Amino acid sequence: MSTFKEIQGRNIRSYTTNPDNPLEGQMWYNQTELKLKGVTASGAWASSSLMTNVKSYRFGGGTQTAAFAAGGSSLIASTEEYNGSGWSAGGDLGTGRYQGGSAGSLTAGLAFGGYSTDVTNNTEEYNGTAWSEQNNLSTSGYSAGGFGTQTAAVYTNRYAPSLTADTEEYNGTSWSEGNNSSTNRADLGTAGTLTAGMIFGGQNPPPSVFSATELYDGTNWTTAPSMNSARSQLGGSGTQTSAIAFGGRFTPPGSVLRAFTEQYDGTSWSEVGDLATARRQVSSTRVETGNTSALAIGGKTSSATTATEEWNFSANTITAAAWASSGNMNVGRDLLAGAGTQTAALGFGSEAPPGSGTAGNKSESYDGTSWTETPTLQTKRDSLAGAGTQTAALAFGGDSDPGGGAAPTGATEEWNGSSWSEQNDMSTARRLHAGAGTQTAGLAIAGYAPPSNTTVVEEYNGSSWTTGGAVSVARRSLSAAGTQTAGLAFGGYATSDSSATEEYGGESWTTGGVLITARNGIYGMGLQTAALASGGSNPSRVSSTEGYDGTSWSTKPNMGTARAYGGAAGTQTAGLAFAGSTPSLTAATAEFTGETTSINIVDITTS
Repeated sequence: MSTFKEIQGRNIRSYTTNPDNPLEGQMWYNQTELKLKGVTASGAWASSSLMTNVKSYRFGGGTQTAAFAAGGSSLIASTEEYNGSGWSAGGDLGTGRYQGGSAGSLTAGLAFGGYSTDVTNNTEEYNGTAWSEQNNLSTSGYSAGGFGTQTAAVYTNRYAPSLTADTEEYNGTSWSEGNNSSTNRADLGTAGTLTAGMIFGGQNPPPSVFSATELYDGTNWTTAPSMNSARSQLGGSGTQTSAIAFGGRFTPPGSVLRAFTEQYDGTSWSEVGDLATARRQVSSTRVETGNTSALAIGGKTSSATTATEEWNFSANTITAAAWASSGNMNVGRDLLAGAGTQTAALGFGSEAPPGSGTAGNKSESYDGTSWTETPTLQTKRDSLAGAGTQTAALAFGGDSDPGGGAAPTGATEEWNGSSWSEQNDMSTARRLHAGAGTQTAGLAIAGYAPPSNTTVVEEYNGSSWTTGGAVSVARRSLSAAGTQTAGLAFGGYATSDSSATEEYGGESWTTGGVLITARNGIYGMGLQTAALASGGSNPSRVSSTEGYDGTSWSTKPNMGTARAYGGAAGTQTAGLAFAGSTPSLTAATAEFTGETTSINIVDITTS
C-alpha cells in the first residue's frame, strides 16, 4: 500500500490544534483532538435578506452578488437589485407583468414575454438603471424558459396560449425563429448560453411533470440525462456543463412543493442540499459561471414569499446575517438613548412605567450577555440622544418631564464609567433629536424645539456646544450614525413619516439615498458608509432592517420583534437594539450579526 508521502510527495504535518487559514485539500493531525483533519468543499443554502415586494414569477438575472428581480404576480413593474447581501430599488419595467423569460446581468438584463392584462410579446432591456422597449418576440407567450445574455438570448417552451416547444433567438436587436425542442412543456428550469444552453423539468397539463433535460448548441436540441426529481416551476442557473436546479412543485395529483436541489456536471444530475424554504414559481440568476453559486429569489409557498437564499459550494461555510435575542434590560421602557458597542453598551434615560422608582434617569450597562444597573443620570428625562462609548458616554437634550412631553431641555451630561456629571447645555433645548459621534466630538441633529421641528445641528467639543450646519429637512424622531465629521441622519417625522437620508461632512449636509421604508423611531447604528436602520414606526411598529453603504439602502434580515423608540449601539455587522415599545413597553434586547465565512474543517476517517 502506498503511503501519503509517496502519493503526495510530502508528509502530513502535526499541529497542536488546527493551522491558521488552511486551504482546500489540506490535511493535518490535530494533537489536541487526536484526529486527522482536513478542509473539504460542501454545498449549502444560506438565507439572506428578504425582498421588498411579496411577489412570485419574477424576471430574474445576474449573479449571486449582482442580481435583479423585476415584475411579478399582480402585474407589478418594480425592479429590485441585489448586491450580495440585500435588496434595493431599481428602475421600473415599462410594462408590469410576470411569468415571462429573462436573461443577462444586472447591468445588461433582458425581460421578454409574460402575462400582463393578456399574453404579451413585449421585450425590454435593462442597463442597471432603467428598462427600455425593444423589438417584440415573434409570438406572445408565458411560463417560458429563458437563458443567455442581453445580446444573445433564447426564449423557449411556453404557453402561447396553447403549449408549444417553439424557440426564438435574440441578437441584441431582434428575435428570429430557432429549432423546436423535442418536448412541449412550460414552467421549466434553464441554464447556459445561446450556443451552450439547457432546459430541465417543466410540465404539460393535465398535470404531467418532467425530469427530462435537453441541451441546445445554438441550432439543435439533444437529449441529456434526466433529473432525479420531476418538477415544474423550478429555478435554474449555471452552465451547460455545470448547472443547478432547485425548488419547484410535483403534481401527483395535487401540488407538492419541493426544496430539492440538484447539480449537473455535464454527465449526470446528483442531489445536494435542500432549500430552507420549499417553494415554486421561484426566480433565479442567469449568468453564474457554474453550479457552485446561485440565488433563489422569491416564489410561492402557500402564498407569495420574499425569501432569498444563496447557494454556495466551496470550502467555506457561510453563516447568514441574523438577529438573535439576548438578555433583557432590568426595566421595560422607551424613548431612551444608547452608546457603545454590541458587547459593551450603555442605555440611559427613558419614559419608564410609573412605579419604577427612577423613571427617566435610569442607566444600565451591557456586557454582551446581561444588563447591570449603574448610577442614574443627574436630570430625569426621556426623548434624549446619546453618543460615545460604555465608559465615555454623552447624554444630551430630551424632555425633563418624562412622559409629559412639555419641558424640552438642553441639559448635557458626561459618563466616565462610574458616574454622570453635568456639563454645558445645548444652545437649543429639544427632544426627539438624534445623536452621533463621541464624548469629545458629539453631534446633536434636528428634533423638536417647541413650537415646531427644527433643522438646528450642534457640535460638542468635550466642553461646550457650537452651531453646525443645519439639516435640509426639519424633523423629529429621526435616527443617526457615524461621527461628528462623517455623520448620517435618516428617517424621522416631518409632516409624515420620512425616508430622507442626509450625510454630514463636518460643515454641511448633502442628500443621501432614501430609506426603502419611511419611518420614525428607528434603531440606528454604525458609520456613515456602513449604517444599520432597524425597526421603527410607520405608523404601526415594523421589524424591517436596512443597511446603508454610503450610497443606498438595501434590505437586511428583519429584527425578530416589531418595535420602535428604543436604544441602539454598535456597528452595521455587530449591532445592538434594546428596549422600546411594541407598542407596549419592552425590555427585550436583540443582537445583529452580519454574514460570516469560516473554513469547512472536517474529521478525516480511514478504513
